[in-house]
Amino acid sequence: MSGASGDAPGVPDARDPGLQRERTTLAWRRTLISLLVVDLFIWRAWLASKSAPMQGGPSQLGIDYQGICALAAAAATVVLAVAAWQRAHQLHYGTNAPSSAVVLSCTAAVVLLGASAVAAISLGG
Repeated sequence: MSGASGDAPGVPDARDPGLQRERTTLAWRRTLISLLVVDLFIWRAWLASKSAPMQGGPSQLGIDYQGICALAAAAATVVLAVAAWQRAHQLHYGTNAPSSAVVLSCTAAVVLLGASAVAAISLGG
């Protein structure tokens, strides 16, 4: 590594470019851990609603919105875990930016999770 402009030749830069990749990988891991915690709360609420005595059935249409939310949470976690693993692999080996398919699948998983959570809260109780 050569020095910054104005520095003497042969003096290394103070910045280590490898740390950016490490911070990004750690941020993906923290995001997945927080998503797993949220998933556990969603599944716990769904299982608690299943064991509680029913007050008029799951919904007026017979749809278990909390169950759909729990499945969407699990699907979003799997999609984001695969994307995080793939991105960490790309960062580790220095390949290009993530493909548009990865970004689109992550976006779709998060939107599906948000929509199912809104449906579970507003329609399913």
